[in-house]
Amino acid sequence: MSMITGIAEIVLWTRDKQKAVAFYKDLLGLEVISPPELPNVFLKAGEGAAGIPQMIVIVPMSPEIASQPSGHQLHHLAFELPADRFDDQEQALRDAGYEPRGGTHPVLASRTIYIDDPDGNEVELICQL
Repeated sequence: MSMITGIAEIVLWTRDKQKAVAFYKDLLGLEVISPPELPNVFLKAGEGAAGIPQMIVIVPMSPEIASQPSGHQLHHLAFELPADRFDDQEQALRDAGYEPRGGTHPVLASRTIYIDDPDGNEVELICQL
């Protein structure tokens, strides 16, 4: 039996911290919860069952990491949206110049769209039907 109660954080490398923060904070509405003097930016995506915030952490690439061949270290990450906010979020993405891709979740009866963040990470937005 697992004692895990949720995902606490997903940490993403970025080549451009300002663009990444603008995508997750300004476009997707996540709340910055870290002090501004930190080099990494912690954004709250939700509240975990054990009281630990669910977070996306934006970490600027060091020159050593940036010089490495880039690959696909992350398949995608997904955010749950309330069904009544799904269309508004999709329109906000389109208004910002993104082209959401439709999709079908293989397990859940849900609506989904996919978008790539400024660093090429695929982000899924999902809601119940």
